[in-house]
Amino acid sequence: MSSRLGSRQEAAQGGGKEARPAPVITAPIETAPIALERAFSGTLEAYAEFVAAPKVSGIVKHIFVDLGDSVVRGQVVSRLDNAEFMQEVAQAEAEVKVAKANLAEAKSLSAIAERELKRIDQLSARGVSSAAQRDVAQADQLAKQAHVQVGEAQLARVESELETARIRLGYTEVTADWGIDGSHRVVAERYVDEGENVSANTPLLKIVSLNPITAVIHVTEQEYAGLRVGQQVALVTDAYPKQDFFGVIARIAPVFREVTRQARIEVQVDNSDLKLKPGMFVRARVVLASVDEVTVVPFQALTRRDGMDGLFVLSPDGNSVSWHPVQPGIRQDQRLQVTGEGLQGQVVVLGQQLLRDGSAVLVSDRQKNR
Repeated sequence: MSSRLGSRQEAAQGGGKEARPAPVITAPIETAPIALERAFSGTLEAYAEFVAAPKVSGIVKHIFVDLGDSVVRGQVVSRLDNAEFMQEVAQAEAEVKVAKANLAEAKSLSAIAERELKRIDQLSARGVSSAAQRDVAQADQLAKQAHVQVGEAQLARVESELETARIRLGYTEVTADWGIDGSHRVVAERYVDEGENVSANTPLLKIVSLNPITAVIHVTEQEYAGLRVGQQVALVTDAYPKQDFFGVIARIAPVFREVTRQARIEVQVDNSDLKLKPGMFVRARVVLASVDEVTVVPFQALTRRDGMDGLFVLSPDGNSVSWHPVQPGIRQDQRLQVTGEGLQGQVVVLGQQLLRDGSAVLVSDRQKNR
């Protein structure tokens, strides 16, 4: 019994004199380019967002845009009830008029006091008036000049108050002032309705830029080192499963989040046709490294013997195999870069568990008939 078991083991290992060839399937060893590619999940975000909000409190009288409407920079998107603010402007204008009248009166009185002082000086030169009279005239002239200065200051104050009232009146018109970027933007969200009473800085509308659009992915430390700004990224979405979108890495976070141990990567994606929308789920593919004209074999051909990686290469006559140690490199899907000697021809991809260096093999008939 034991002798028969031993003979079976020798036959399975190819050590017996009448060992049968092991059936195998092979694939060609190629020289081709290969890339180290990684896939990440992410979410689309608006390239830029602007929240339209009033700087003053009031009742929302009109909202001129709605969800999905286009907005240009500087456009009035909402208006508050401005009756109270117009009244403040009217009151400030009246106070300016009063201040101007008071200033004119003070200047007139100052001019009279100036002429009176000159008259006293002329009389003093002829010895008609006394020094006491001149002192009284000079004191009055100085007082009238002070009144002019007070009037000028009061006019400046009320003019400033008028300008403030006009600015506050202007704040009742909410405009889309998002800076110097003139890109196309649309209304993404509407938070209030006409007739609502809102306080200062209450969000009314969210206006976003959709072209370009930003895809946000998060990567671990292992992939982080292979990323760089300007690197191309291919993306697909469930909304358009048969269409690839392309972008470039625009920003790489310099820190990792402590909770997830991942870093934020922002990819800028062209969206001129506006198909992509914020909030969409995306799958991104990034090439971390690539090489040209290297030895490439199917990944399933890689075999481990005695703690070493290697391949079983088919002999030129197709009747046996030889063991070749290799150094694995980049893996792309089911393709693997390998480095080693004597790597040409065909490599065993199925059936290598029964093989050793020099084993006889029988290549599948189905493969021969291809």
